[in-house]
Amino acid sequence: MPETMPALVFRGEGEWGVEERPVPRLESDDDVLLRVDRASICGTDIHILSVPPGHPATPGSILGHEYAATVVSHGARVGNLQRGDRVVIDPNLTCGLCRYCRLGLTNSCENMTTLGIFRHGGLAAFNVAPAKALHRIDASVPPERATLAEPLSCVMHAFEKAALVPGESVCILGGGPIGLLFLLLFKTGGAGRVTVVEPVEFRRSTAAGFGADVVDSAAGAEAEGADVVVDAAGTLLPDGVRLVRSGGRVLLFGMNLHGERPVNQYWITRRQITVIGSFIQQTAFPKVVRLLEAGILPVEKLITHRLSLDEVGVGLEAMRAGEAIKVVVAPNG
Repeated sequence: MPETMPALVFRGEGEWGVEERPVPRLESDDDVLLRVDRASICGTDIHILSVPPGHPATPGSILGHEYAATVVSHGARVGNLQRGDRVVIDPNLTCGLCRYCRLGLTNSCENMTTLGIFRHGGLAAFNVAPAKALHRIDASVPPERATLAEPLSCVMHAFEKAALVPGESVCILGGGPIGLLFLLLFKTGGAGRVTVVEPVEFRRSTAAGFGADVVDSAAGAEAEGADVVVDAAGTLLPDGVRLVRSGGRVLLFGMNLHGERPVNQYWITRRQITVIGSFIQQTAFPKVVRLLEAGILPVEKLITHRLSLDEVGVGLEAMRAGEAIKVVVAPNG
């Protein structure tokens, strides 16, 4: 084992760098030492690095909460994993003891912390994570596909809340990686007409290639009267209320701490619209592992950039410019 490793470190507001850090050690009998196979950059990472930041993070922490890895070693109390096992990581660590955990609402845990945001994550050659965060995945699943387990699990959780009836029409507001994952799930799940509203031409053409029936650039007029509208951006509730049919569902997934727009509640009440919020996930990881192992969703087609750790800046700029869908990094070269 090497003594040090390269890692992408969040230094403070708007600042990051690739630094040499000590290879982490097991600190608990429940810990697992991982060799990171692939990690991907999330929109949350862009928010963390924005000025002002759109999401909090711990200065000095190693970023990367979407990653797939191989078990190197583990603590004495870890009985479900062995050296060489391939795993995907649920980065959100919950306490199991607060009122929300005890209600089964683990994604509302009052003491939650997150690998790659508040604790060291996967944009490094090695990482230590608690065994409870790890889900074994078959070694036949390519690392790039496995890396997308975390965002897909969050989208799966929201997709299940939408309670799609086969044949229903869907409008997805936002054609970035999250919007495209929704597109894949809704099409596979039996949706009828699926419209993607996306202002960036590159993402519109990608959505068309992924099977969107209509790709709209701005107003979403083609989608009016949709049974389900998904806000994948985090600022589009007013548009969702306008585009959904009476009695339909508006699913809120995207998050933007600085995005404030007025909504006329009258129309939600008058048109009997159901508004559904969805945050990360609760029990979706095992389902997503099965999906990835089955090869049903071609999620790897979302990957537009494959980079080394030293090239991360290229990926960050491409995401900010809307010229990337998913950026995947190989921390070990």
